[in-house]
Amino acid sequence: MGDGSTIEFAIHEATVVWNGGLLRIPVDAADVNPLLGMGLLYGYELSIEVIEDGNALIRALEIS
Repeated sequence: MGDGSTIEFAIHEATVVWNGGLLRIPVDAADVNPLLGMGLLYGYELSIEVIEDGNALIRALEIS
């Protein structure tokens, strides 16, 4: 955890629609609000309006 403590939890597999295709990813089962893994965002730009009802935009980067 962020505070240095450890916790055990189950890991499941999920299929998500990502960039026009299906992607199988591991999902950690924890009793918290869901988070999108940063590994899934590699190669993308994430823009978030950090306000109530704000928008989030995920855009693929052109990687050469």
